[in-house]
Amino acid sequence: MGKFVLLLAALAAGAWAANLKLYMSDGSYQIVREYKVESDRVRFYSVERSDWEEVPTSLVDLKRTESEAKTREAEIAKDTKILTEEDAEQRAIQKEVMRIPQNPGAYWIDGADTKIIKQAEPVVHTDKGREWLKVLSPVPVFKGKGWLELQGAHSQTVIPNPNQEFYLQLTQTERFGLVKLRPRGEFRVVEDLAFMPVTKEVDEQPELVDILTLQLTPEGLYKIWSKDPLPDGEYAVVEYTDGKMNMQVWDFRVKAAKK
Repeated sequence: MGKFVLLLAALAAGAWAANLKLYMSDGSYQIVREYKVESDRVRFYSVERSDWEEVPTSLVDLKRTESEAKTREAEIAKDTKILTEEDAEQRAIQKEVMRIPQNPGAYWIDGADTKIIKQAEPVVHTDKGREWLKVLSPVPVFKGKGWLELQGAHSQTVIPNPNQEFYLQLTQTERFGLVKLRPRGEFRVVEDLAFMPVTKEVDEQPELVDILTLQLTPEGLYKIWSKDPLPDGEYAVVEYTDGKMNMQVWDFRVKAAKK
């Protein structure tokens, strides 16, 4: 709707730009389509009367007329530039959206290719051992502390660009972000967990990366990227609800290409 209003405003401004205010020496003005100075006369086309007319040059304030015309031309040029840039930005976003599959998941673009980040299978590690985390399952009844882990010391998805942008198509309205994974032997820790024995609540403590986000579609497609270049290491795109142990994880490894 906002873009449509801007377009109408630009069209109206363009139509108005075809007309000018021809100021008279007494401060009044005529709305004219065009004018020209001919010797000691000013000849103009009156918009009001749809006809050519003439007045003595001495009755016209040419300096004010020309000054205002230049100011208005500059304003219209500025508005047109803004509208053109916004239109180009919208086209670029639409082009991005067309490259991302509509299926829920995490993606990244590598040149001409759109690549899928494989969803990982998190493991809950407590003093009692490890148990597979079933996404959207009820909160397990544990006591004490634990970790949400991924098997393997490294992700199979290797990304060479520390400034890589990611695309996340949400399954539903939930929190999401980038998480720095912590090495732990042959596992990688996604987040620390603290289990409350009485309330059965879970305090989740992921090491979130400071990110910027841009919503690309109303259906929940987001572009996310780190505010600062990501150092080499293990990371994950995550989608979750605090305290519900329903974290979905798409892991990747940043390994900058050697120059």
